[in-house]
Amino acid sequence: MPARVRIALFVTALLALAAAALVTVLARPGTDRGDGAAFAGAQRPAIPPQDFRLRDQDGRAVSLRDYRGKVVVLTFLYTTCRDTCPLTATQIRGALDDLGRDVPALAVSVDPVNDTPERARQFLFKRGLAHDRMRFLLGSRARLQPIWKAYGIRPQGEAFDHSAYVLLIDRRGRQRIGFPVQQLTPEGLAHDIRRLQAET
Repeated sequence: MPARVRIALFVTALLALAAAALVTVLARPGTDRGDGAAFAGAQRPAIPPQDFRLRDQDGRAVSLRDYRGKVVVLTFLYTTCRDTCPLTATQIRGALDDLGRDVPALAVSVDPVNDTPERARQFLFKRGLAHDRMRFLLGSRARLQPIWKAYGIRPQGEAFDHSAYVLLIDRRGRQRIGFPVQQLTPEGLAHDIRRLQAET
Protein backbone atom coordinates (compact mmCIF):
# COMPACT_ATOMS: atom_id res chain seq x y z
CA MET A 1 0.00 0.00 0.00
CA PRO A 2 1.45 3.38 -1.00
CA ALA A 3 2.60 5.70 1.82
CA ARG A 4 0.09 8.41 0.81
CA VAL A 5 -2.82 5.98 1.18
CA ARG A 6 -1.55 4.82 4.59
CA ILE A 7 -1.25 8.43 5.78
CA ALA A 8 -4.73 9.26 4.47
CA LEU A 9 -6.21 6.23 6.25
CA PHE A 10 -4.36 7.15 9.45
CA VAL A 11 -5.62 10.77 9.36
CA THR A 12 -9.18 9.57 8.60
CA ALA A 13 -9.05 7.20 11.58
CA LEU A 14 -7.78 9.98 13.85
CA LEU A 15 -10.57 12.31 12.71
CA ALA A 16 -13.18 9.60 13.31
CA LEU A 17 -11.83 9.00 16.84
CA ALA A 18 -11.84 12.73 17.58
CA ALA A 19 -15.43 13.05 16.33
CA ALA A 20 -16.54 10.08 18.47
CA ALA A 21 -14.87 11.59 21.53
CA LEU A 22 -16.58 14.93 20.91
CA VAL A 23 -20.00 13.27 20.58
CA THR A 24 -19.39 11.37 23.83
CA VAL A 25 -18.47 14.55 25.71
CA LEU A 26 -21.42 16.55 24.37
CA ALA A 27 -23.89 13.75 25.08
CA ARG A 28 -22.72 13.36 28.67
CA PRO A 29 -25.47 14.05 31.26
CA GLY A 30 -25.03 17.35 33.04
CA THR A 31 -23.49 19.16 30.09
CA ASP A 32 -24.85 22.56 29.26
CA ARG A 33 -24.78 22.65 25.49
CA GLY A 34 -25.01 26.43 25.54
CA ASP A 35 -21.36 26.89 26.37
CA GLY A 36 -20.04 23.34 26.74
CA ALA A 37 -19.38 23.63 30.50
CA ALA A 38 -20.89 20.93 32.67
CA PHE A 39 -23.26 21.25 35.58
CA ALA A 40 -22.31 19.07 38.53
CA GLY A 41 -25.86 17.69 38.74
CA ALA A 42 -27.97 16.15 36.00
CA GLN A 43 -30.06 18.45 33.84
CA ARG A 44 -33.80 17.78 34.01
CA PRO A 45 -36.01 17.74 30.93
CA ALA A 46 -37.99 20.90 30.21
CA ILE A 47 -40.80 20.79 32.78
CA PRO A 48 -43.15 23.74 33.27
CA PRO A 49 -43.17 25.27 36.77
CA GLN A 50 -44.90 23.08 39.35
CA ASP A 51 -46.07 25.62 41.91
CA PHE A 52 -47.42 24.75 45.34
CA ARG A 53 -48.42 26.45 48.58
CA LEU A 54 -47.75 24.95 52.04
CA ARG A 55 -46.98 26.07 55.59
CA ASP A 56 -43.52 25.88 57.15
CA GLN A 57 -42.42 24.75 60.61
CA ASP A 58 -43.57 28.06 62.09
CA GLY A 59 -46.98 28.05 60.41
CA ARG A 60 -46.05 30.66 57.79
CA ALA A 61 -47.39 30.25 54.26
CA VAL A 62 -44.80 29.41 51.60
CA SER A 63 -45.49 29.49 47.88
CA LEU A 64 -42.92 28.44 45.32
CA ARG A 65 -44.25 31.21 43.06
CA ASP A 66 -43.08 33.78 45.64
CA TYR A 67 -39.49 32.87 44.78
CA ARG A 68 -39.66 33.70 41.06
CA GLY A 69 -36.48 35.49 40.06
CA LYS A 70 -34.39 33.43 42.51
CA VAL A 71 -32.71 30.04 42.33
CA VAL A 72 -34.35 27.71 44.86
CA VAL A 73 -32.96 24.54 46.47
CA LEU A 74 -35.81 22.03 46.82
CA THR A 75 -35.58 18.69 48.58
CA PHE A 76 -37.85 16.11 50.23
CA LEU A 77 -37.09 15.01 53.79
CA TYR A 78 -38.61 13.61 56.96
CA THR A 79 -37.74 14.58 60.49
CA THR A 80 -37.24 11.15 62.09
CA CYS A 81 -34.78 9.99 59.39
CA ARG A 82 -31.40 8.92 60.80
CA ASP A 83 -29.21 8.75 57.72
CA THR A 84 -30.12 10.13 54.29
CA CYS A 85 -32.11 13.21 55.39
CA PRO A 86 -29.59 14.53 57.93
CA LEU A 87 -26.84 14.02 55.36
CA THR A 88 -28.84 15.83 52.68
CA ALA A 89 -29.53 18.77 55.00
CA THR A 90 -25.87 18.96 56.00
CA GLN A 91 -24.75 18.97 52.35
CA ILE A 92 -27.19 21.78 51.56
CA ARG A 93 -25.91 23.77 54.54
CA GLY A 94 -22.36 23.25 53.27
CA ALA A 95 -23.36 24.62 49.85
CA LEU A 96 -24.97 27.69 51.43
CA ASP A 97 -21.83 28.22 53.51
CA ASP A 98 -19.70 27.84 50.37
CA LEU A 99 -21.81 30.45 48.55
CA GLY A 100 -21.29 32.89 51.41
CA ARG A 101 -24.96 33.87 51.32
CA ASP A 102 -28.22 32.01 51.61
CA VAL A 103 -30.57 31.20 48.76
CA PRO A 104 -34.11 29.94 49.33
CA ALA A 105 -33.95 26.32 50.52
CA LEU A 106 -37.16 24.33 50.96
CA ALA A 107 -37.66 20.84 52.35
CA VAL A 108 -41.03 19.20 51.66
CA SER A 109 -42.18 16.54 54.12
CA VAL A 110 -42.43 12.95 52.90
CA ASP A 111 -43.79 11.63 56.21
CA PRO A 112 -46.77 13.86 57.09
CA VAL A 113 -47.95 11.72 60.02
CA ASN A 114 -44.68 12.08 61.94
CA ASP A 115 -43.40 15.42 60.67
CA THR A 116 -44.72 17.86 63.26
CA PRO A 117 -43.79 21.54 63.46
CA GLU A 118 -41.75 20.92 66.62
CA ARG A 119 -39.82 18.03 65.06
CA ALA A 120 -39.20 20.11 61.94
CA ARG A 121 -37.79 22.98 64.04
CA GLN A 122 -35.52 20.57 65.93
CA PHE A 123 -34.36 18.93 62.70
CA LEU A 124 -33.38 22.29 61.19
CA PHE A 125 -31.72 23.51 64.39
CA LYS A 126 -29.55 20.36 64.68
CA ARG A 127 -28.32 20.82 61.10
CA GLY A 128 -27.51 24.52 61.38
CA LEU A 129 -30.44 25.46 59.15
CA ALA A 130 -32.65 27.31 61.62
CA HIS A 131 -33.49 31.01 61.30
CA ASP A 132 -34.91 30.58 57.79
CA ARG A 133 -31.79 29.10 56.21
CA MET A 134 -34.17 26.29 55.24
CA ARG A 135 -37.93 26.11 55.58
CA PHE A 136 -39.47 22.70 56.32
CA LEU A 137 -42.84 22.51 54.56
CA LEU A 138 -45.59 20.47 56.19
CA GLY A 139 -49.10 19.34 55.34
CA SER A 140 -51.51 16.46 55.25
CA ARG A 141 -50.94 13.49 52.97
CA ALA A 142 -53.77 14.73 50.73
CA ARG A 143 -52.09 18.15 50.48
CA LEU A 144 -48.61 16.74 49.83
CA GLN A 145 -49.54 13.96 47.41
CA PRO A 146 -49.93 16.22 44.33
CA ILE A 147 -46.55 17.82 45.08
CA TRP A 148 -44.83 14.45 45.38
CA LYS A 149 -46.42 13.42 42.09
CA ALA A 150 -45.43 16.65 40.31
CA TYR A 151 -41.78 16.18 41.31
CA GLY A 152 -41.61 12.39 40.87
CA ILE A 153 -41.10 11.70 44.57
CA ARG A 154 -42.07 8.51 46.39
CA PRO A 155 -42.92 9.32 50.03
CA GLN A 156 -41.50 7.45 52.99
CA GLY A 157 -43.14 4.08 53.63
CA GLU A 158 -42.84 1.32 56.20
CA ALA A 159 -41.30 -1.09 53.71
CA PHE A 160 -39.36 1.36 51.52
CA ASP A 161 -37.44 4.62 51.64
CA HIS A 162 -38.52 7.84 49.98
CA SER A 163 -36.95 9.24 46.82
CA ALA A 164 -33.83 11.11 47.89
CA TYR A 165 -33.18 14.02 45.55
CA VAL A 166 -32.13 17.63 45.71
CA LEU A 167 -33.47 19.79 42.91
CA LEU A 168 -32.51 23.25 41.74
CA ILE A 169 -35.39 25.40 40.54
CA ASP A 170 -34.29 28.19 38.20
CA ARG A 171 -35.37 31.81 38.32
CA ARG A 172 -38.33 31.06 36.04
CA GLY A 173 -39.62 28.36 38.40
CA ARG A 174 -38.52 25.39 36.30
CA GLN A 175 -36.81 22.24 37.57
CA ARG A 176 -33.36 22.45 36.03
CA ILE A 177 -30.85 20.34 37.93
CA GLY A 178 -31.27 17.13 39.95
CA PHE A 179 -28.86 15.54 42.40
CA PRO A 180 -29.44 12.00 43.65
CA VAL A 181 -28.28 12.22 47.27
CA GLN A 182 -25.43 9.77 46.72
CA GLN A 183 -23.95 12.21 44.15
CA LEU A 184 -24.59 15.39 46.13
CA THR A 185 -21.66 17.46 47.38
CA PRO A 186 -21.68 20.99 48.82
CA GLU A 187 -19.19 22.10 46.17
CA GLY A 188 -21.22 20.69 43.29
CA LEU A 189 -24.47 22.16 44.57
CA ALA A 190 -22.90 25.59 45.14
CA HIS A 191 -21.33 25.46 41.66
CA ASP A 192 -24.68 24.78 39.98
CA ILE A 193 -26.47 27.44 42.03
CA ARG A 194 -23.90 29.99 40.85
CA ARG A 195 -24.33 28.90 37.23
CA LEU A 196 -28.10 29.24 37.39
CA GLN A 197 -27.81 32.61 39.11
CA ALA A 198 -25.51 33.82 36.32
CA GLU A 199 -28.03 33.01 33.59
CA THR A 200 -29.71 36.00 31.97
